[in-house]
Amino acid sequence: MDAIHTELHDLSYSDKPPVLIGASSEAAMRRAAQTIEAAGCRIGDRVPIGSARERIERQIAASAIWLELDRDCGAEMDEVLDFIASDLAGRQFGAVVAATAELIDPVAARIDDSAVELIIEADEAERVSALAVATARAGIQPRLSDIASDQNAERLRQLSDEVGRIAATLARLSTGPAAPARRIEQAAGGDVPNLSVETVRAVIRARRLRTRYFPEHLFADPAWDMLLDLLQAEIAQLRVPVSSLCIAAAVPATTALRWLKTLVQEGIFVRRADPHDGRRVFVELAPDASRALRRYFAEVGTPAAV
Repeated sequence: MDAIHTELHDLSYSDKPPVLIGASSEAAMRRAAQTIEAAGCRIGDRVPIGSARERIERQIAASAIWLELDRDCGAEMDEVLDFIASDLAGRQFGAVVAATAELIDPVAARIDDSAVELIIEADEAERVSALAVATARAGIQPRLSDIASDQNAERLRQLSDEVGRIAATLARLSTGPAAPARRIEQAAGGDVPNLSVETVRAVIRARRLRTRYFPEHLFADPAWDMLLDLLQAEIAQLRVPVSSLCIAAAVPATTALRWLKTLVQEGIFVRRADPHDGRRVFVELAPDASRALRRYFAEVGTPAAV
């Protein structure tokens, strides 16, 4: 393991709880510190991944835990991710896990808690936004320096819009703040219509072709793209890991993961552990979602489904 300097800071100079950093390398440590300092937050401690769990357990108060992962640390990484996913809520810390694209599957296999912000290959605006959400979970309003006034301002606005769209989706799908997820409405009567994998693939290809003629951001619709990809996989009897589903969403991985989390919470997608690999999960359509999609195709026809 890379040797990482541990720096303890005097908690008396600020009444704001600190952000604790756990990192997989010196470079990852510097990257995390840069974001936290740019956001106007205080760094409480910096430790290697192997020491992160023990350090978090000793922490009385913190605004957030930040894990920066730029390489696979194996069992040490798995242990701290499991700890964050299972025990962090009781401590009322927010948490951010920032990782590279190569780590999507082993990280997503352990982080499915809505209280943890998972960001992949994120730009600085996304990173600061994730930290703001994490600290807000601890009831702390961070001072985001003057980032909103620089070249990242537009990106921050886009992130705000994205969160708003997800919130609107949740509002439509749910019957109330404390209500369980609604079942997907189905067409009345009859068996589930047959649907060929070629039909679904043709729709997916048609959707991708649009980007040859128009800017890709005009057609960002990650929830629908993921639904189609999982339907295609279901018909072809294939299993889809999280990393593949993020690619199918045709948006940045962090955005795809936010939508995936939302759709799992609403009972539209289901996560299944890979029985042969404890560091990977598969995603599939819930039975009601599958039936609804098949009936949708039967009712509107292929052209309208593009």
